[in-house]
Amino acid sequence: MKNLKIKTRRQIKALAASLRKRGKKIVFTNGCFDILHAGHVMYLKKAKSFGDFLIVGLNSDSSVRQIKGRLRPVQTEHDRALVLSALEFIDSVSIFSDTTPLALIRAARPHVLVKGGDWPLSKIVGAKEVLSWGGKVKRVRLLKNRSTTSVLKKISKL
Repeated sequence: MKNLKIKTRRQIKALAASLRKRGKKIVFTNGCFDILHAGHVMYLKKAKSFGDFLIVGLNSDSSVRQIKGRLRPVQTEHDRALVLSALEFIDSVSIFSDTTPLALIRAARPHVLVKGGDWPLSKIVGAKEVLSWGGKVKRVRLLKNRSTTSVLKKISKL
């Protein structure tokens, strides 16, 4: 069964153009989202509050390995995309294989780019581009002691 929320970069580009024509405010965020936890849910829900349509860029399995190491991700990109797409406040998910989501951000041309508050503005990929076309960059405060790494450490002690 095909999941209608999971889209290619080309589909995201067309969808975003259509949304802009209809006056919808597009929000974009990205991440690995390897083991979905309360911190992720609160972050993503807050991201959605900045606009009408939330696009989540999801790191591919190979991209996650480059960032997190050879033992990650725990779940496949397909499974992670399926879980994210089940959240009602996420409107679309797109898997990207590049080391950064820049090409996907350029395709979506969001009005708002969202990252965690632990990211300095100067390190947020796509911030310069989004600001250049009049968009905004929002940094969201993260829930303390909530991370995939902390979940995995607890599991490893069982």
